[in-house]
Amino acid sequence: MDDLAACWDPQPADRILLAGDERALGTIALILATLPATTRGQVFVEVGSADEVGTLAAPGRVTVTWLVRERGQSLQRSVDAWCSEMLPTSALGRSSVYAWIAADGPARLLTSD
Repeated sequence: MDDLAACWDPQPADRILLAGDERALGTIALILATLPATTRGQVFVEVGSADEVGTLAAPGRVTVTWLVRERGQSLQRSVDAWCSEMLPTSALGRSSVYAWIAADGPARLLTSD
């Protein structure tokens, strides 16, 4: 739990984003277990093959997407595309995402500002 506290300190945001490969599954599952049922967001998990695709319990408004490397699916491309959609630069207001991406340091707040 101390490791989780070091990387996950939720800040107010419109959505959450969790992303990692198979080595991060334990942390992702633990974070998901701590989220309120009203949480909205996205989880990306990159695995080597389709045989490694599993299930993760998540709040109803959190989508879990499994990416398979042997099919050419990429965690980085998926995260970049999702962020560009969820954090548009526009005059319609500010959007925010609280994000944790494995191997990229502690979670942080991303905004459209």
